[in-house]
Amino acid sequence: MYITQNPVLQYELLSNLRLLRSFLLLFVYIAALGGLVIAAWPQDQLLDLARPEAAKRLVNLFFLGQYVLASLMTPSFAAGAITGEKERQSYEMLLASPIRPGAVVIGKLLAALCHLGILMLCSLPIVMLCLPLGGVNALEVLSTYASMMASILLFGMISLWASSYFKRTSASLVVSYLMILPLVLVSVLIWNGLGQGSYRLFIATAIVPAVCLALSAALGYHVSRRLLNPADLGSEGREVVDLETEATEAVGLYIARDEWPDRMFAPPKRTTFLEDGANPVYDKEMRSEIFSQGTLMLRLVIMISMGLALPLMAVCLFVKPEWAPWYVAYVLMFNMLVGPVFSAGSVCSERERETLDLLLTTLITPWQILWGKLLSGLRVSSVLTCFLLWPVILALLMPVGYLPNILTILSYLLVVALTCLTTAVTALVCSTLFSKTSQSLVCTYIVLLTMFVLPVAAQVFALTFLSGTASEEVIAGFGILSPFSAVFSLPLDFEASASDAVEVTRGFRLFAGYVASTVVYNVALLLLLVWLFANRWRVSD
Repeated sequence: MYITQNPVLQYELLSNLRLLRSFLLLFVYIAALGGLVIAAWPQDQLLDLARPEAAKRLVNLFFLGQYVLASLMTPSFAAGAITGEKERQSYEMLLASPIRPGAVVIGKLLAALCHLGILMLCSLPIVMLCLPLGGVNALEVLSTYASMMASILLFGMISLWASSYFKRTSASLVVSYLMILPLVLVSVLIWNGLGQGSYRLFIATAIVPAVCLALSAALGYHVSRRLLNPADLGSEGREVVDLETEATEAVGLYIARDEWPDRMFAPPKRTTFLEDGANPVYDKEMRSEIFSQGTLMLRLVIMISMGLALPLMAVCLFVKPEWAPWYVAYVLMFNMLVGPVFSAGSVCSERERETLDLLLTTLITPWQILWGKLLSGLRVSSVLTCFLLWPVILALLMPVGYLPNILTILSYLLVVALTCLTTAVTALVCSTLFSKTSQSLVCTYIVLLTMFVLPVAAQVFALTFLSGTASEEVIAGFGILSPFSAVFSLPLDFEASASDAVEVTRGFRLFAGYVASTVVYNVALLLLLVWLFANRWRVSD
């Protein structure tokens, strides 16, 4: 009943693997990895197999690229496994069926990860093409794949665990990413730090699979116990949470909505009438819509982000001041993950509740609807991001050496502000174009990853395999789309010699290009939103 006769697994596999997007995803995934290998293939006419450094770099890049891609894709498959049942109003029927909770967990997990397993196995012939180049053998390839699959299994179980606690896929997705991405970063650093050798082979073959399987089993047992004794039955898991009761029962951090600074992103419920000229859409979004399902997701986001920020802040801002761009990059990554959550469902939620047509026929103008939806999500994401940004201001005021670089620090703040605006506007556009919140959020993440991360990855790839060619300069030009490129291009030492003046000028030129391209991008999206709301095109049902 757990695998061969598991109705949950059979249904999920039949409904997911038959979709056209499954074949398209397989094609895009294999094409991307194949293109990566072709672009990085050694161009030398004669290869020295006794010193296969180029081959080792190629295989290592292939493994790391596939591991990062699979890790980023895992929550999109597994984070909605249980919350999807709640959103489709079939959660209680599933729990009332004779299927055991353990079978439900195994079925949901295997169905979510089956497609990822197919993608990874289909990429195996590509890496086998690199074996004749030398530097790696078949045993290392197989051990690496075993380690990657065990890690993906753990990430899938983490996403499933988050899905059992929340009632919306968007909340489950962002918490899953916040828990998985630090693990991915640590794994990549350890993998690169071990280098080639039998020690890394032993860890990849024995240690990593054992640890991942043990943690997955513990999380799976916890999810099974939660399904056996569910805490959110009664209205398909969609009931409004009493925030006062939640605050008294919360462990650790709780949100006091009538105190500062909590009221900046979670104002208390209104007990009086709206003032004349107030925007009812903005007031409703801020006071009820975002927090009608409780503050568990918000509390977890704050605790996880601050827990990660404390050691990063100490090292990158005070111990090693020259590493300050890495801390700003962490702030940007946090906003890229959390910012879309509060805007990706702004219009989709109206469609899902079948209230969008009613909203569009009221006396509220399209412009009021637009800025009310946008500002409510932007306010929450910006305040949460500023919680992580205040150490940068503190470091500027302390005698660490940042005061002579005040122009660079102000540029950091401008990049973060533009990133907050970009994530919110992009999420609102996707929410307007799509009918489901989960689709809108995934599309937003794809757009942001393409704009923010892909130019940086392309620059690293060009620096490693295309150094000194014309392609490197062309790829470097795409850095104006990424805030990460803009942050790392800014100089932190204005006492540089005259020989470094060219690099300083180039860094500020890239920063100016990022600011200009981001402003143009956001203005274009805002004009598109105004046109969509004014013409009711693709907005109503």
